Amino acid sequence: MTRDELEHAIRAVCDLTGETEVYVFGSQAVLGQFPNAPALLRQSAEVDVALHGLTLESAVLPRGWEARAIPVKNQNTAGHVGICVEAHDLAASKLTANRDKDRQFARVLLLHKLIRPNKLIRSINLLPIEAPRRTALIQWVDGTWIDIQS
Repeated sequence: MTRDELEHAIRAVCDLTGETEVYVFGSQAVLGQFPNAPALLRQSAEVDVALHGLTLESAVLPRGWEARAIPVKNQNTAGHVGICVEAHDLAASKLTANRDKDRQFARVLLLHKLIRPNKLIRSINLLPIEAPRRTALIQWVDGTWIDIQS
């Protein structure tokens, strides 16, 4: 998916629902912050959205994510707004799913220096998860960052 396609999806969802804002919380949310994100981050052809004002029940997001979110609003969105989860919060959220594809997504963000490990750890510390799981995610970030640097 490209940034233009994301903008089209925001416009289409808003037009269909009559809403003016949607939350973008899947992997394509990265296009809000990084319109030219590496192709490895843009492989999904789907956009995960929720309507503004509704809870995002399928996503585990760090506390306060809304304040860090990236709004996408321009002529392509017809003035509608796609509120995209910020990259560190997105990576932390995806890591909670414990899937290879989500770890690879976070690794590519780190590899391309689109996110910083210390800031990712801050987002992980804001996740509403149990302490042992949080510790495991932080260890993964530390190990992955060491691997990338070597």
